Amino acid sequence: MLAQEYRGSVRPYVNFNSKHDAELLHKAMKGIGTDEDTVLMLLSSRSNDQRQQIKAAYQKTYGKDLVGALKSELGGLFENLILALMTPPVSYDASQLHKALKGAGTDDQVLMEILASRTGERIKEIIKVYKKEFGGKLEKDICGDTSGHYMKLLVILLQGSREEGVDEENIEKDAKDLFAAGEETFGTDEEKFIMILGNRSAEHLQKVFDAYKKLSDSDIEDSIKSETTGNLENLLLAVVKCVRSVPGFFAESLHKSMRRAGTDDETLTRIMVSRSEVDMLDIRASFKKLYGESLYTTIQEDTTGDYQKALLYLCGGND
Repeated sequence: MLAQEYRGSVRPYVNFNSKHDAELLHKAMKGIGTDEDTVLMLLSSRSNDQRQQIKAAYQKTYGKDLVGALKSELGGLFENLILALMTPPVSYDASQLHKALKGAGTDDQVLMEILASRTGERIKEIIKVYKKEFGGKLEKDICGDTSGHYMKLLVILLQGSREEGVDEENIEKDAKDLFAAGEETFGTDEEKFIMILGNRSAEHLQKVFDAYKKLSDSDIEDSIKSETTGNLENLLLAVVKCVRSVPGFFAESLHKSMRRAGTDDETLTRIMVSRSEVDMLDIRASFKKLYGESLYTTIQEDTTGDYQKALLYLCGGND
């Protein structure tokens, strides 16, 4: 089997030397003022794995925690972005979920984004790291913060156990069941939507959506919008979007985070960091296709300073 082409914008740095990088960072932060350019150029052009090695080399050479040093030298949005880059990917997801759940109110957007887009394998890793780092069970915390059908679908996604492959015999049946659960009846059988969209494989669901369109003359998204509301509607739509195209889902989320009064920097940072080594090249292509402008230019117009420079590095180029 051919190795899949790498679709991240950040690649492992070729002539990597963790000790040398630690020295450069130390110099950049020594004395009065900080050489932000060195910090951002260096850290945004290393892979996360390499950043962890720099962190270890820094500790060994200077007896200090690199993350603590960066925190004391940087500030604002730029600091948030650099600290996110320094966090191992699974820990970053776990910390974002923890932040979304703790305290007053719940950041449902984060729950939906992470649980709808991550692979089953990744979700299982997140659960382990969440328990280790925050001492609680992710499922219990989600159930404590959410309710109803929305909670049920989150819990199903949290199992990270979608079926494999396409079940040809059940494509028509699933499409008919979804049609019967929504458009065909008065009221909605939400359980049916949750069960089918939460458990079937992406490949299987793509075929179910095609069959559904033939059956009902409208897309499954239209049916979800007319049959459900609130968080359940948003989560079902996120699942459908990720089934159709994960990069498309993130391109849309990035566009929403910028094209409004005031930029949603938390979402912008989270997506740019968490997808930089996964599928940023595909997200960029989807963004251009959907909105007719490049992600790079949009970031340029919506952000400033070192924060902007670092985001543009993570973007990996202008289409």
